[in-house]
Amino acid sequence: MDPISLFMIAILGMLIYFMIRNSRKQRKTQEELQEKLKPGADVMTSFGLFATLVDLDDENNVATLDVGKGVKVRVHRSTLTKVVEDETAEAPAASDESPEKAS
Repeated sequence: MDPISLFMIAILGMLIYFMIRNSRKQRKTQEELQEKLKPGADVMTSFGLFATLVDLDDENNVATLDVGKGVKVRVHRSTLTKVVEDETAEAPAASDESPEKAS
């Protein structure tokens, strides 16, 4: 075999490797999302709507979201792209002490 053929086979092998790796990473991300999707979770949809998950209907692929003040929206389950975790609870609380003024 000439060097060009070996090079082409190596490139094809790398392409296949990265495609398989990417698909495994996406599958793992989807599985983690499905584990976190439980009623009461704060979620974000693919179109940027932040809401609280009220109900999941697996049979019809419908999610019911509470967007505030009792307003409920029904969306397709696949639009739920992220579970929003409260980052402010993890951040250290800033002290409310003000510096004393010098007299």
